[in-house]
Amino acid sequence: MNKCTERLYNGIVKENPTFILMLGMCPTLAVTTSAVNGIGMGLSTTVVLMFSNMIISALRKVIPDRVRIPAYIVIVASLVTIVQLLLQAYVPSLYSALGIYIPLIVVNCIILGRAESYASKNGSLVSTFDGIGMGLGFTIALTCIGFVRELLGSGAVFGKMLIPEDYHIAIFVLAPGAFFVLAILTALQNKFKAPCATNGSGPKSRLSCGGSCLECTGSTCMENHKILDTRKRQAEEESLAAGKTAAARKEAELKASASRKDD
Repeated sequence: MNKCTERLYNGIVKENPTFILMLGMCPTLAVTTSAVNGIGMGLSTTVVLMFSNMIISALRKVIPDRVRIPAYIVIVASLVTIVQLLLQAYVPSLYSALGIYIPLIVVNCIILGRAESYASKNGSLVSTFDGIGMGLGFTIALTCIGFVRELLGSGAVFGKMLIPEDYHIAIFVLAPGAFFVLAILTALQNKFKAPCATNGSGPKSRLSCGGSCLECTGSTCMENHKILDTRKRQAEEESLAAGKTAAARKEAELKASASRKDD
């Protein structure tokens, strides 16, 4: 269970999809006009992430490599349809507030990214916890941004008025408000050199883009995949060589031991 706990921590803190990886920006900017909307979108995405990771991991040895992306999209689209129908039936107000962004969960880069980078290479249990961790991280991020925008823009949080109407900053519940909040957040992350995809002043990695999306282009992304594949292949070869060396050493020890007994 330690690995499962690690996947939860990774998604919520270490690789938070919004605050660290800067993924899923469309729903982050569009639906966070209130904390309730943030929670609704985040939990909907969490459910899809959890079940898509679990199903894709279970079928990873069955799905042919050349059709894996279409297969992932079919699985995710089926789950999103179920979530959409459940929201429409039981939470119609939230369904109306989220609107088109519910079906657009299908193409959320967080879901397809975790399916391709983690679920397709690991077991069902840890993949499920990876989906839960990423989903909860996404939910927390959307809720925090929605909380700030709702508090400053309408003076209320979860329907409770906290700031008098004369002090409302209406722009925060409009489209520009989402960009303002996200820009302030990113500026603070860069200022304090916190881990962030846009932090170009952070420590450089050995990847061709330096590990920073600020310096990334399509060609360097492809080069990164080659580097990572080479590292993986080298690690596998080293592990295999180490195993052969250990087996040879053990065999030599057994022969030496048998020789001593014969003497």
